[in-house]
Amino acid sequence: MSRIWFAAVPAFLISMAFAQPAAHPTVLHAARLLEIESGKLLSPGELLIQGERIVAVGSTVARPSGAEFIDLGDRTLLPGLIDAHVHLFLHPGAEDMQTIEESVPQRTILAVLAARDDLMAGFTAERDMGTEGAGSADTAVRNAINEGLIPGPRLRISGNAVDILGGHEDANRFNPAQHVLSNATRANNAAQLVDVIREQFKEGADFIKIYETGPDSFVDGRFSTPYQYTEAELRAAVEEAARVGRRVAVHATGEPGTLYAARAGVASIDHADQLSDETMRLMREKQIFAVPTFTISEYFADHAATPAQAKREHSLLDFHGQQFRKQLAAGVPIALGSDVGPFPHGTQAREFVLMVQYGMSPLAAIQAGTLNGAKLLGWEGQIGALRPGYLADLIAVPGNPLEDISVLQRVAFVMKGGVVYRSIQVKQE
Repeated sequence: MSRIWFAAVPAFLISMAFAQPAAHPTVLHAARLLEIESGKLLSPGELLIQGERIVAVGSTVARPSGAEFIDLGDRTLLPGLIDAHVHLFLHPGAEDMQTIEESVPQRTILAVLAARDDLMAGFTAERDMGTEGAGSADTAVRNAINEGLIPGPRLRISGNAVDILGGHEDANRFNPAQHVLSNATRANNAAQLVDVIREQFKEGADFIKIYETGPDSFVDGRFSTPYQYTEAELRAAVEEAARVGRRVAVHATGEPGTLYAARAGVASIDHADQLSDETMRLMREKQIFAVPTFTISEYFADHAATPAQAKREHSLLDFHGQQFRKQLAAGVPIALGSDVGPFPHGTQAREFVLMVQYGMSPLAAIQAGTLNGAKLLGWEGQIGALRPGYLADLIAVPGNPLEDISVLQRVAFVMKGGVVYRSIQVKQE
């Protein structure tokens, strides 16, 4: 058995054979391994990897002849992280101007780099919630990752999101005479929703993302937001997606749009700043996930253009935090999603810290970004836990994330499908 020890000085390495796991077995050893379902820490922890899958898990595992042994030292092994709300086709800066000034080929190149950055930060699976005007270009990014041409997370993609005329993502602030295109695909009624959904699936979408609310208002502590589609229209969309085994996710920040979405049976309500008691009851009963996206709100508050805007954004973030505690108490399922894109890719593990700050336990936050993410993305039983037979998507972080959730922002080791994408400088003997 060849043995590898990790040196103290980090030097990040990226495998050039992205889709090719090692031909020989690999044993990973660390000071700790988190059993994600129970929250139990094995100390030490080991994994036996063969090809793209986990073969054995325990404090010690068999070490077959010819296996490579990787000692990760004083670190914790845990499943690869899952971000259920990302925008690979966005980057920091004026979001509406990016879609006007940057060509789709340019934005696709930037999306490839964003996917790499997210993977290197430990996010081995993601749900891309709309290309914001780049159409089905995310199909090419997903397929290139799947074919091993570029590094990136496993992806579920939606293509362009869907919106109404004058809706949340329409080009409302521009000169109408210029006919600036919407960042979403337009559908104004149930029949048009069905047409758009069929086109999105034809172009490669895995699910449908619909804007259900906006613009939001927060005045004197009172939150309000108009709905965009009726319950019947959303139900038509959900039924059309279900016809081919797919699901619908909605951007929905408050009532009554969130209630319409829950009644219609969507897979997730993203942002979920405000949920009524009835909406929370339905989400608990139907196991509809809330995806809070605190990090984007914090980023906008910290980078506001004026002090008044910063005060408003911070107040809205605090309001959302209070509402989030109510959602936790009501038993609403939670999946981690950051809305990364308008803030730098590869930094979204901040979402774990904020979820704990606003009331989740560290274990529950990690489960939201692993087990629950796998379920929402349709990979339950394949990823999201370190179990024999699961895909070898895993990370290692310094210290113990159950004691200090912020260590998830300092990922030292990334493996996806048995391939090491991020490591630190090693010496072999």
